[in-house]
Amino acid sequence: MHVPSRPEDLDHPARLWARAVTFALLEGARDDGSPEHVLDEHGLWCHATGACGWWRLTVLDEERAVFVGQDPDGSHTHVGGEQIDFLAGGPDWLPWEQLREDAEGNLFGFVYWWENGSWHRIPYPEELSEDGLEGAAPWVGSEAEFTALAACLAGEDGRTREEAAELPGAVTRFRERAEARTADAAAVSALLAAAFPRGVAPDRLDAAVDLAVRAGVTGAVPAV
Repeated sequence: MHVPSRPEDLDHPARLWARAVTFALLEGARDDGSPEHVLDEHGLWCHATGACGWWRLTVLDEERAVFVGQDPDGSHTHVGGEQIDFLAGGPDWLPWEQLREDAEGNLFGFVYWWENGSWHRIPYPEELSEDGLEGAAPWVGSEAEFTALAACLAGEDGRTREEAAELPGAVTRFRERAEARTADAAAVSALLAAAFPRGVAPDRLDAAVDLAVRAGVTGAVPAV
C-alpha cells in the first residue's frame, strides 16, 4: 500500500463488501459481547479498529460506493492548523448528510469514492504524510490481510492445528460466494462451521443468515 494511500490501493467495491460482510458474520457468531461490525441504512461499519479507529463502507449500487474512516495514529487530518476538507470536489451523489455529520465531528482521515470503474479521493496536500487507510483497514487491498483479520475475529475456539490451517481457505471461499452474491444459507453455515468447529448456537446461525440476506450477498436483495 502506498504512503499516503492512493485510490489504486483499494480493491473493487464488491470484493470489499464481501470481505466486510464476512467480518460481520464471524464477529456476530461469537458469544462475547456486542459486535463492533454493524450493518445499517448507512452501510457496514466497523466502530473500533483499535485505539478508536473506524471505517464505513457504503455501496449505493453497482457503479457507486464510498469508503471512509480514520486511524487515530496514522490519519493526518490537519495542515497548518487547518482541518483538511476530505469532501472537497466530491460528486453530487455522495451521501452528503451522513458525510457532513462525520466531518463535523472531525472523524475523517480518508474518504474514497467509486465511480466510473475506479476509486477516487481529493488531491492530498504535500504536507499530508499519511491518511490512515492502511492502519484502519489494511484488508482493502490484500486477501492475506483479510483472511488474517477474519481468523482473529473467529478467535481460537479450540481449533486443532489442521482446522486452523483450513480456516483461511474457508474464509476465501465464502468471500468468493459473497462477492458473486451466491452466499446462501449453506455457504454461511460452512463458513461458521470452519470458524467455530465446536458449534454455533442456532439463534446465532439464524442471525448470520439474516445478515447475509440483508447485506445482499445471497442474491435475495440488493446490497445496502
